[in-house]
Amino acid sequence: MSKHPILIRPLVTEKLSQQEAQGHYGFVVAKDANKIEIRKAVEALYGVKVKEVRTMIVRGKRRRQFTRRGASEGRTSSYKKAIVTLTPDSPRINFFENV
Repeated sequence: MSKHPILIRPLVTEKLSQQEAQGHYGFVVAKDANKIEIRKAVEALYGVKVKEVRTMIVRGKRRRQFTRRGASEGRTSSYKKAIVTLTPDSPRINFFENV
């Protein structure tokens, strides 16, 4: 197991907020994390039972910023995203309970 955290942050988007009713939750995870490590990390951190983990790598997008000195171009960083499905009898995750 690696020394850096597996779960970097939860993903809160409009689409994933609608899917929370079906027990789907999104996380930004470490690029070298596998599905088994992600499952164990979510179960340990939130005290839930995970049914399925789907992962994907989101490529960074090109961005341009126009300034007085001309256009500067860069990229947003790429990251790995995991969609975690909980079992029907598992308690739900509330990302905003400590805000």
